[in-house]
Amino acid sequence: MFEATRRAGVCRLSRPDTRWLSTGYAGGESRADAAFNVTVPEGWPETDLDAYVERRLSSAGFDERGPTLLTGVGQEHARRARFGPVEVVATAGVSNPAELPIDGDPSERADESGEWDDESDTADVTAGGDGGDPTGTVNVFVGTTRSLEPGALANLVAVAAEAKAATLLARCGAPGTTTDAVVAACDPAGDPVTFSGSATEVGNAARVCVRDAVLASLDSRYADDPIPRGVDEASYGVVADDRATVSSI
Repeated sequence: MFEATRRAGVCRLSRPDTRWLSTGYAGGESRADAAFNVTVPEGWPETDLDAYVERRLSSAGFDERGPTLLTGVGQEHARRARFGPVEVVATAGVSNPAELPIDGDPSERADESGEWDDESDTADVTAGGDGGDPTGTVNVFVGTTRSLEPGALANLVAVAAEAKAATLLARCGAPGTTTDAVVAACDPAGDPVTFSGSATEVGNAARVCVRDAVLASLDSRYADDPIPRGVDEASYGVVADDRATVSSI
């Protein structure tokens, strides 16, 4: 689906008149001829993202503008997976994992008033390693040659995120990092599709492609280094161990 071009730390995924839905910087729905994945340097100090993205795309020689994701992972680690009517391009680094402990049924841990008898009411945010800037992020671009209904395009983001989380849990013990993002895309001129859930052709293919592209990118990124397994082994990360008030309705 995508014509991929990589140079100057930028990966362009181009396809004319594509519908996009991005969860990243300046995200939302759009129509454009391309989307971009941009690698930022370590210690990246930029705050004016509009100016920074414009400068990076221009210096890479790209004239189009479209949805843009940012990452600390080098574009040499980008990997593409294709299956059926779906294609995925991913870059994956996990130096800043976001853990979500699951330690029993929440409904069994609240008293009748809905109050937790757990004494901790603050997040455990743990920084390991040398405390350097996080250089992780899992960016996923998932596109289909089908024309998706608005709800189906939004659901494709959810399907991709679920597949990403399952893959990362298996490989590194956390469902994601603190900066992950997904861009979903479809061809407005393709065969119309109303649903994109996991049991549909598009949803199933997306799950397969996300898994395989993310695994391949991780294998490339960590070819010479051990992959961090959780916050304790990572340079930076967070653990969401707060407890919400749970009650019946």
